Amino acid sequence: MNACLILVDLQNDYFIGGNMELVNIKQAAENAQQLLVKFRSRNLPIIHIQHISAHPGATFFLPKTKGAEINEMVSPVKDEKVLSKFYPNSFRETALLDILKKTEKDTVVICGAMSHMCVDATTRAAFDYGFNCVVVEDACATKDLVFKEKTIKASDVHASFMAALSDAYARVMTTSETLKNMS
Repeated sequence: MNACLILVDLQNDYFIGGNMELVNIKQAAENAQQLLVKFRSRNLPIIHIQHISAHPGATFFLPKTKGAEINEMVSPVKDEKVLSKFYPNSFRETALLDILKKTEKDTVVICGAMSHMCVDATTRAAFDYGFNCVVVEDACATKDLVFKEKTIKASDVHASFMAALSDAYARVMTTSETLKNMS
């Protein structure tokens, strides 16, 4: 696979005890960790995306807090790029596109959080920039949402966004399918 791994917002505030705990985040991070190990073993490019909340009234991913740090399960190591972003789309006002062009990879493998927000926005932008996109669905997590006084369960939110992305924007695969595809 001619690919670059993009890990989106796997930061402490999304984990147990954080300011915005997500459903199944630990399992998603464990799967992301498997991808990270495989990409490292193949010496393929890896980019960590770190969201920093810049708007007034923000309650999570606050600058220079433990909650904004990338979780230790997927901590970057030497030579792995870490890009800070301020918007759901990881390309907006960052160097992500330039970095990806320099890798000369035509495929991006995307995982992280939240499925319905930053993973979705980043995948759609990557597709629009001409990349083949793979979203590793069991290495992504989200939360329950409330819309018009109705609670939508995280599993339904996640499934809806994975279904929408798989329609035209990405190959949506499991971790095991992705790893097998890389063999």
